[in-house]
Amino acid sequence: MSRKKRKTGKDIHGILLFDKPYLLSSNKALQQVKRVFNANKAGHTGSLDPLATGCLALCFGEATKVSAYLLDANKTYHVSMSLGSMTTTGDVEGEVISNKPIPLLDDEVINQLFKQFEGESQQIPPMYSALKVDGQRLYKLARQGVEVERKPRSINIFNLHLIEFNEQEITFIVECSKGTYVRTLVEDMGNKLGCGAFVKHLRRTSLGPFVDEKLYSFDDLNSTKDTNLMLSSLLLPIDSVLLHLPRVNLNDTSTYYLKQGQAVTASNLPDDGLLRLYDEKNNFIGIGSVTVDGQVTPKKLMNYSD
Repeated sequence: MSRKKRKTGKDIHGILLFDKPYLLSSNKALQQVKRVFNANKAGHTGSLDPLATGCLALCFGEATKVSAYLLDANKTYHVSMSLGSMTTTGDVEGEVISNKPIPLLDDEVINQLFKQFEGESQQIPPMYSALKVDGQRLYKLARQGVEVERKPRSINIFNLHLIEFNEQEITFIVECSKGTYVRTLVEDMGNKLGCGAFVKHLRRTSLGPFVDEKLYSFDDLNSTKDTNLMLSSLLLPIDSVLLHLPRVNLNDTSTYYLKQGQAVTASNLPDDGLLRLYDEKNNFIGIGSVTVDGQVTPKKLMNYSD
């Protein structure tokens, strides 16, 4: 019989909006931040390219149970695209594989370009991505010079907003759905212009419901790590991811039976769908759903004592 691994860190619950630095992988960022917090359990909500900086949501403790809501969330990026060249990776880290003359640009040309890419479309993921094919990461195959067929994915570009441009570079903001590869978008835009393009700078500025929230860098964490209380104060509550779900408060009796896995009654329920559940003390206790007979059944419950 295997012995349960003894915890050596702290049980911390919440979400940190980390300002990921340039060239650090999402997993290395997670591990380093986890050590700063001395946390027992943590996970990220989908990889942000090493090239990219900005908003990487890290979930601690029971917050890992809601990470899927951020993985599926819409995102916003601040992008600088370099014109006239294409690279092996679609970004500034790759080797240049073609050079072409850049057409004359003006506001009308660029805005017409943007209109062609806004809305729903199919996008083929790049080889330099973390997607797996037959159990292997695409970027690992790409580094070996192997290219495999990738299935197109449905994406949605909600908005493209021009910031500035010059003869060789366009800077813009893109609001997009999950699964959108900005490098592929930039390459496709460059092909449409006839000159090629690659990502020069990429920064994620928002993720799902977190639009104007502060991002915390390593410097911010290190300056506040003297006490666990101070570090914990940087975390957003778990239910901040779920504010789009109707809120339902349960009395102590219903809370007890719900935690035993039973369906319970509650007032002011919607006809169907998922719910945010709270006890009598307004503590978030998890996610439930409405049954066909108008009761609340548990879907994912928090266990803060773990």
